[in-house]
Order: sequence, then structure tokens, then C-alpha cells
Amino acid sequence: MPHDSDAPSPYRSESPRHPAPGFEQPRVPRPRPRSHDPGPLARALAGTDEPPAPGAVRAAVALWLTAVAAGVFGTVLAAIRHNSGAGPAAALGANGFLLRMAVLSATVLVAVRMRRGSSLARGTLAAGLVLLSLAAATAHLPDDGPTLGTVIRDAGVLDALSGAALLIHLTAAIAATTLMFRPTANAWFGPTRPS
Repeated sequence: MPHDSDAPSPYRSESPRHPAPGFEQPRVPRPRPRSHDPGPLARALAGTDEPPAPGAVRAAVALWLTAVAAGVFGTVLAAIRHNSGAGPAAALGANGFLLRMAVLSATVLVAVRMRRGSSLARGTLAAGLVLLSLAAATAHLPDDGPTLGTVIRDAGVLDALSGAALLIHLTAAIAATTLMFRPTANAWFGPTRPS
């Protein structure tokens, strides 16, 4: 018994490989082969943590990521304050915003490299980024301006949130740096471990 699909259809071409003149099928471009190059981010994060990182190193990385999150939050608040014209302490232009975000992004990359065992990354975090955090914290302190009590009394919601973000950022960075140099971390980053 013949099936309905075997019958010729007015909608189906009898010779699909040779279309009627003037009705050529569009050519579908062939997909290009993908490069096996993993890209700059994958190269920056390359490495493994064999043997596994001790708890102090893993906790330090988590604290660095907390410091970065607080830094991003503080940077966004500073940009909001700048756009609303909330005083000279909020003077964060586009360049300042981009610079802060670049430093915070680099912190994440370096912290991941440290988690994978790079002694150079640990030194970079300890020397460079803690100093940058402290410099950023002290850059907004007035030389002969109002006292701390006056600043706290006159603070608004954005000021309070910025202060909290800065406090979390600094506390996490200092705690992470302390954990990075615990005896278990020092043994893991020992002289036989490659940078």
C-alpha cells in the first residue's frame, strides 16, 4: 500500500540538487575552523594548584575577591556621587573610574594566579595592591579640613555606604595579606614552587 509521503507533492521539487533556473538556493557559508589559541585570559589564568592550596591560601583568595567586590561597590558609589555633584570628595571622573576598575580587575587575575601557586602573584598582591588600597584610602583625607566628628555628623547615605565599602575593602585586603603569609601558605609557596 503506497504511503501519502511517496506521492509527488506540488511543494517539493522533483530534483532538489538542480533547482529551476532563476531559483537558486542561497549558499550557506561553511563554518570556519576555530583557533586552538585559548586567548589572553586563559593564558593569564594558566596553571594548576598541584598539590592543592592550603586553607589559608584559599581563604586569602576569597578575601581578595571580597575586597574587590567592596572596591567595585565603592567605585560605583563614587561615580554616582560624582554625577550628582555631591561635593569635592566625590571627584571621580571617567579616567578615575576606569583606573579603579582596571586595578580591581587586575586584582582578580593576580589572586587567581596566586591560588594556582604563583609566588610572584603573592608578592604582587602583598606589595602593590595593599599599598594602592592604603593610598586610595588616605587620598581623600583632608589636610586641614573638618574633623572626623564633623564629617560623620554631616554624612549622607552615600557617604555612609562609601565608608562601609572602604572599611570592608581595607579589612579584607589586610586580612588576606596576613593569611597569605601564614606558615602553611609559606610552606606551600616554598622555594621549590615555580612563579
